[in-house]
Amino acid sequence: MTGMLALILLLVGVIAVAKTVRMVPQGFEWTVERFGRYTHTMTPGLHFLVPIMYSVGRKINMMEQVMDVPSQDVITKDNAVVKVDGVVYFQVLDAAKAAYEVAQLEIAILNLVMTNIRTAIGSLDLDESLSKRDEINTKVLHAVDQATHPWGLKVNRIELKDIQPPRDLVDSMARQMKAEREKRANILEAEGFRQAAILKAEGEKQSKILEAEGEREAAFRQAEARERLAEAEAKATEMVSNAIASGNVQAINYFIAQKYIEAFKSLAEAPNQKFVMMPMESAGIIGSLGGIAELAKEALAGASAARPVAVKQGS
Repeated sequence: MTGMLALILLLVGVIAVAKTVRMVPQGFEWTVERFGRYTHTMTPGLHFLVPIMYSVGRKINMMEQVMDVPSQDVITKDNAVVKVDGVVYFQVLDAAKAAYEVAQLEIAILNLVMTNIRTAIGSLDLDESLSKRDEINTKVLHAVDQATHPWGLKVNRIELKDIQPPRDLVDSMARQMKAEREKRANILEAEGFRQAAILKAEGEKQSKILEAEGEREAAFRQAEARERLAEAEAKATEMVSNAIASGNVQAINYFIAQKYIEAFKSLAEAPNQKFVMMPMESAGIIGSLGGIAELAKEALAGASAARPVAVKQGS
């Protein structure tokens, strides 16, 4: 009987010590209640409580936590149905508020996030919902963080993991993207042809300009050559005229021989003449050439006679 009583007393003592000495692990905070009413919060470390009067209320995780947002159907502004899921990062800053201000904390956060996601995407078109994901994340984060502030929470990030349009919309978007790419390719090809045509026209224009300048320069050179030839012919005619006036018959022979040879030259160069008959006397041409030789001799003799006279005048 005495042994049984001692065993009972030992068991009661062990339970009392266990209720008195409490060790809170790192990353957690425990709330303390006195007869069911909150009194204070125990931080990580060793603590002592009076059994029966004080007890541990809630054990709150103070580390940043990650919670998945399940996929849900959301209707966009243009009545397209998309499936959206996400993830939430939050942290408890006040253990007492998280324990006593809201029941089932994680369920409350989850429902709040899902509701705000529907609200944010419902105000946007499908294209905006797919392209403005960062804007949606910021809007939902701001709304949820304000709503959970009285619960002693800090929502750090909300990220949409996936936005899935219906299959028919995906196929339609793929066809639209393909058509847009083909359109851009056709525009670039047409622009290339246009640029090539412009460059070709510029090249032809420059070529014609250079060709016209070349023809103008050639015409100028030909006119200058004809002018010099005319001057030379005029000079020769003047010399022949002076010789005839002085009674030199050989000058007439030279003039006739020159015109005679030029006439036969033109006749021989005619493109429609393949065979040319020349009914002329060799003695006539030789006589004309002799007249040319006589003129040359007389010109040389006159130049030799003029040289001594010039020397005497200089002395």
